[in-house]
Amino acid sequence: MAERAIVGFHRDESGEWVAELECGHGQHVRHRPPWELRPWVVTEEGRRVQLGKVLHCVRCDEEQELPGS
Repeated sequence: MAERAIVGFHRDESGEWVAELECGHGQHVRHRPPWELRPWVVTEEGRRVQLGKVLHCVRCDEEQELPGS
């Protein structure tokens, strides 16, 4: 399982927050209670505190599973 550090954040074309991972991939980080609980994403300070923390990168996992890689 590929664990990658968060290096930044940006909003996508729909205004949703995306964590920028050290591998260059992005991962949506939403706060949509009661299903997704990430209240830290709605404030600048909350996002800053998350820098350096790791998330599971599904795209890196998929790339590692490709034949010939």
